[in-house]
Order: sequence, then structure tokens, then C-alpha cells
Amino acid sequence: MAERARVAVLISGRGTNMAALLYAAKHDDCPYEIVLVAANDPGARGLELAAAEGVPTFARSHKGMERAAFDAVMDREIREAGADYVVLAGYMRILSEEFVGKWEGRMLNIHPSLLPKYKGLDTYRRALDAGDAVSGCTVHLVTATLDDGPILGQTEVAILPDDTPERLANRIRIAEHQLYPRVLAELVSRQLDPDWLVAKVGALALALPETHAKTSHGAPGWRVGSEKTGKFFAYVSVRHHGEDAIALLVKTSGVDEQAALIEAEPDLYYRPAYYGPSGWIAIRLDSGAVDWDHIAGWLRKSWSFVAPKKLQPLAEFLE
Repeated sequence: MAERARVAVLISGRGTNMAALLYAAKHDDCPYEIVLVAANDPGARGLELAAAEGVPTFARSHKGMERAAFDAVMDREIREAGADYVVLAGYMRILSEEFVGKWEGRMLNIHPSLLPKYKGLDTYRRALDAGDAVSGCTVHLVTATLDDGPILGQTEVAILPDDTPERLANRIRIAEHQLYPRVLAELVSRQLDPDWLVAKVGALALALPETHAKTSHGAPGWRVGSEKTGKFFAYVSVRHHGEDAIALLVKTSGVDEQAALIEAEPDLYYRPAYYGPSGWIAIRLDSGAVDWDHIAGWLRKSWSFVAPKKLQPLAEFLE
């Protein structure tokens, strides 16, 4: 079974959302753990709490540093901690496009409004001035555009007649502490769900030229070529042949490449029981943090090994 997803949390101040995530992670059934709390302010109060709870911390002031250079420092610390996901919890920094790109699909933020309403700052006052009946909070994936990534979850909070920005903020903060751990748990658990993994691989495989899906001996598979004469270039093995793994099976150039891959990264690659003697390689999908660009690359490569001659000129456009 896969280990719990490893999460780095970035803060700039008190870290109350970080604390909510940390305490949720103490439950045995929580699918994630906090492996680092990092701040752009060495005086951030949340660092003291994280350290007291036994979580590694890192702090570096961003002052006097170029944005990209500072983000590179944070990225290095996050990767050295072995994090699979990055969670922004009151991190008051606009991130560089390069940093965001490195963690695309694996970085979350929480915002104190019901996005797409009220992006940016002063959200409580703006909701009150607009006469809204409800406000709330949103968890979303981070993209290069501020407060604009795909929404993963929201909680509505009623606005009371005598509300002030401070009173409304206090109630929304309670909602945030409930919403953030739940959405993070759902996200990391989804990437261990066999049906979701098969669908994700299928979308990538079917984006390649002249491909179609076909089951083989109970395993989802994808072929290139016609329905009648097409050849398989990928399968997903969901604990088939007695293997305790969910993996993508693709063709390599042969057993020598297969052996070299397994020797270099034995936690990622293995020799599948049935297809291994033919030079196929198994790439684990049940780590909880799949590099989908890597998977897409292998699908393209395997496609090129088996595609009919008439389709081979297309291979160069798949790189």
C-alpha cells in the first residue's frame, strides 16, 4: 500500500490553517502528513507551533531577493523534505510562474471568498459593501493567475445584519479550518483511486493519434491502429497476476533498457509478471504523487514502438 502523501505548508504569519491541517494529519486514517512548514518571514508565529509539534521548519526572508531566486530557495527546501504537494496557508507572496509550473496540479490555496467573487485582498469588506447574503471560503489549485485555479471545494458562511469585516472574518476562518483538511484529503486520496488513475491514463493515451481503448484479460488497455489490426501500447495493471501494485505497463526498447530503469529507480519501475519477458516495464501509479508529464512521455514512446508504419511520421510531432 502507498504511504501517506507528504505535504509542505507555506505560511507568512500565525498559521492557523496550517495548524488545522497539522492536527487533522494526526488521525491514523488521514491520507497525508505534514513534512515541512516553511515561511518567508523568520518571525512567523506558525513556525513555533509547527516546531513544537515536531514538524520540520524552514524560514528565509524574501527581502532583498529577486522573486524567482527566492522561489528557487523554497522549491529546494520543499523537495529536500520529500513533499508531494504544496499547500499555501496564509502565504502572502505572489509566486513566480516557474515555481507554479513545477507544482502544477499539486499546489493548493485557500481564499476567503466564494471565488470567482472577490479575488485579491479585503474580501470581507467587499462582500459587506456589496450587500451579499453569504460569503465564505474556497480551496483551489494554484495557477499562474492570482486566485484563478480550478475550484476543489467551497463553504458558504451567512452574513449577519450587524456583521463587521472582523466578525465575518472570524466565522469564515472557522469554515476554512474545516474545509482545507477535508479537500486536501480528498485530493490526495483521489490519486490512489484505481478508477481515477485508469481514467487519467486513458485520457492521455486517447489523445495520441488513431488510438482506442480495449480491455485485455480484464486489464484496461489502449491500442494504436484500426479496431481490427491495432496493437496494444499500454495497459493499466490493477494488482493483476498477484502483484500488490497499480501500474502503467508500456513497451521499452528491450530487456536491457528495462533492467537499467529498474536498477536506477526501483521504487518507480518494476518488471511485470506477464509482460516483463517481452521487455515491457511497469511504472507505479499508486505513489499518491504521479508525475503525469513522465507518464505522458512514456505513452508517447510506447505508442511510437508499435504504431503502424504509415503513422510513424507522426512520432516526431509527439515529442
